[in-house]
Amino acid sequence: MFTDMAERPTDVTLDILIKIQEGIGALRSELGEFRLAADTRFERIETVMHKQRRDSAGMLVMMRATVTDFDERVSDVEERVAALEAETTA
Repeated sequence: MFTDMAERPTDVTLDILIKIQEGIGALRSELGEFRLAADTRFERIETVMHKQRRDSAGMLVMMRATVTDFDERVSDVEERVAALEAETTA
């Protein structure tokens, strides 16, 4: 009777250690899957950010060209108005 009780804690300890090892293995597997998923998402985010930077740079170039063209047209109108005012006052 005493020998059975003395052996039982060893058996339980071994079972517990086996379960811990299984848990660690499952955790490592899940961590690997998570890392792959995270890397994929980061790559996708970097691709989108690169595209947005390129689009923003293009938009800036277009805006500068538009402002320059608008400024030239406004200057032309100002010159015409000034010429008309000079004719009217003369």
